[in-house]
Amino acid sequence: MTTTNAVGPNFGPDQFISRLQTLLPHVSRETCALWRARLETYAALLVKWQKAINLVGPATLPDLWRRHMLDSAQLLPLLPDGEGVLTDLGSGAGFPGLVLAAMTGRQVHLIDSDVRKCAFLRETAQAMGVGDRVVVHAQRFDALAAWPSAVITARACAGLDDLLSHSAPFATAETVFLLLKGAKVDEELTAAAKHWTMAVERHPSIANAGNEPPGTILKLCNLNRRTVS
Repeated sequence: MTTTNAVGPNFGPDQFISRLQTLLPHVSRETCALWRARLETYAALLVKWQKAINLVGPATLPDLWRRHMLDSAQLLPLLPDGEGVLTDLGSGAGFPGLVLAAMTGRQVHLIDSDVRKCAFLRETAQAMGVGDRVVVHAQRFDALAAWPSAVITARACAGLDDLLSHSAPFATAETVFLLLKGAKVDEELTAAAKHWTMAVERHPSIANAGNEPPGTILKLCNLNRRTVS
């Protein structure tokens, strides 16, 4: 019998919604039901497309709702107020950007250079009913003409120093960065501090089975490039 604290292959949509209700206790049942329906559509399409292209690590597919859905959805309480544009760098299979598009009213830009992954993202956004708010860019982000973004997200995209260099053109003075990082987060922060000043908040990931390196969410703001003396 599964429980609301189950992880691994026993962690499915029921457990996902239970954890969300813990994170966001004021969200209505109707909203949770809408999110669940959209993300179940997402999950079904991902499993279908995974047979043709490598969207996620094959070993993580049985644990999709924890390793990918919950890992992305845990950013919701950290989003700034408002409905400003969210830009997701190196979107891949859409984590976390497409999950956040399914669960907010924001306009979301998903950027990935893999044309096949971008085709998956477009089809999935349409199937979930959020295609009117999701713009998919099948390009490298350094080849795009940047737009101002209220939120910038990324997961497993690049080291922090490089990621900030790539994302800086999309940032304004008010931009909030929400970045999912792994075991090398301290090394990455140390390297980035040589070239950037920023306010840093660290939040432990809740999408962890206890037998993996602990994940960290970095919430960054007030980003500025250090001047060269």
